[in-house]
Amino acid sequence: MAQVEPTVRAAAFHAGERLLQERVGKAGQMAEIGARVIRDHMPEQHRSFFAQLPFVVLAAADAQGRPCATLLAGVPGFVSSPDSRSLRIAALPGDTDPLAGAIRVGAMVGLLGLEPPTRRRNRMNGRVSAVDEGGFSVEVRESFGNCPKYIQARSAEFVGGGVEPAAPVPIDPADPLLRRVVGAADTLFIATAHPAAADDTAAIYGADVSHRGGKPGFVRWSQAADGGVTLTLPDFAGNNFFNTLGNIVLDPRVGLLFVDVDGAGGDGVADLIHFAGMAEIVEDGPEVAAFAGAQRLLRIHVERAALRRRALPLRWGKETEPSPFLEGTGTW
Repeated sequence: MAQVEPTVRAAAFHAGERLLQERVGKAGQMAEIGARVIRDHMPEQHRSFFAQLPFVVLAAADAQGRPCATLLAGVPGFVSSPDSRSLRIAALPGDTDPLAGAIRVGAMVGLLGLEPPTRRRNRMNGRVSAVDEGGFSVEVRESFGNCPKYIQARSAEFVGGGVEPAAPVPIDPADPLLRRVVGAADTLFIATAHPAAADDTAAIYGADVSHRGGKPGFVRWSQAADGGVTLTLPDFAGNNFFNTLGNIVLDPRVGLLFVDVDGAGGDGVADLIHFAGMAEIVEDGPEVAAFAGAQRLLRIHVERAALRRRALPLRWGKETEPSPFLEGTGTW
């Protein structure tokens, strides 16, 4: 990918996002759409939507300054919106979380509200405005909805106490357990960030987290002769916002999160697996052409991985209803 110098954003999309929009011939159209649908406040339906969720996906910079994705959970209502420009989350990443200690005043965060049974999802990016022992508040900078494409419908419920998360375990990316999880996954979450996010006093840029879904086997796990592990996933047709890929154009560091429902517990309380790596975008070639539905590929060179057994008091349903949009897509 060509490098783009970060510039102060004068519109809804930054330089990396606009570059990709230009490459698909959508720059003018997206400038108009972005100005209309990306808000600096949360509409009432988004505020009420977040308030009914048992979990949210959170992206922020970890202790090494790299994008990282995690989940926060609670009794529905643990996320609330005191007003249209703020969101309160009555939870914090725990001591066993890669983002432990990362949520502090001024930190840029991305939040994804996802309701698996209905496939609804909304995004909110902003700056942490307050932190206390019970949770944190976020000043809304971007709020927008996402279509339900590629989300598998399944149940997810908060189960309260009695679930004790284990300490995170660094794990070799080549471990057979990780290969199993990646090969069976129909869902993952990816965290990225604009490189100016860390010192952007105007809060123009920030962290972002998005959902990726496909048929089980849509993510390819491969190992090179030197032992290095690469994950390759297709980029299907979407809304042309290019939030994730636009960030990667400017900063290739990414964090991936997989939810392993078939983990150690056997009761639907999932294990979480975090990957950190460097991403590259493959825009064309035989691999892209060979994967049904792919418009391009995202290749992630894994640098480290961590396993968190029974990480959250969330019970996930093993029965899923695949997205109808997956009919025209493939697997590796």
